[in-house]
Amino acid sequence: MRFIVIDGLDGSGKDTQAYRLKDHLSNNGSEVVLRIHPSQDNFFGKFSKKSLTRGGKFDRMLATLFYGFDVIRSILLYCRGDRTVIFVRYTMACAYLPKAIIRPVYKIVKTILPHSEEMFFLDVSPEEALRRVHSRGGELEMFETLPHMEKVRSRAMMIVDDWKVVDGNPAPDKVFENIVNSLKIKRTG
Repeated sequence: MRFIVIDGLDGSGKDTQAYRLKDHLSNNGSEVVLRIHPSQDNFFGKFSKKSLTRGGKFDRMLATLFYGFDVIRSILLYCRGDRTVIFVRYTMACAYLPKAIIRPVYKIVKTILPHSEEMFFLDVSPEEALRRVHSRGGELEMFETLPHMEKVRSRAMMIVDDWKVVDGNPAPDKVFENIVNSLKIKRTG
C-alpha cells in the first residue's frame, strides 16, 4: 500500500491538491482511495464536523475525539491492499492541542498510526488561508479566525520535522507541481 497525506491549515488547498493528486495517480494506472477528514460518510466524521461549527471547549473536545475516531475508522477500512491511499488531515491535528502536550502526543500518535515518507504539509500564511476560507463562503468553523490560524500554524511547525513542507501560497498549479516532484517514484517488480 502507498500512503500519502496532505495536511495544513484550513484554506491551505488540501482538498484541491488531494483531488488533483488522485486524478494524476489514477490516470497513471494506480487504484487510489481518497479520504478527507472529517469524513461525511459516517457518524464520527459528521459529528466532528458539526462540533467544529459550534464553539466552546466542550465542542472542541468532542470535535477532536470524533475526528480521531473518524481517522481510525478510515485506517481500518481503507489502508490495506495494493492501492494508494490519500488522507487529507491526519496526525497534524495534534497542532490543535494545548501547546505543552503537542510534541508528546504527536510522538505517541506517530508511533501508533501508519506513517509515510509522502506526508505533505501545505504551509500557507494564516492571512492567505483566512482569505481563501472567506472566499469559499459557507459557515465558519471555530478555528477559522486569524488568531487561531496563527496559533495553529506556529504549533504545527513544532512537529513537521519528518514532513515534506510545501509552500501553499502560490497558485494551485505550482503547489501541485511541487507535490508531484516530491513524490517517491513507485518501483515495480
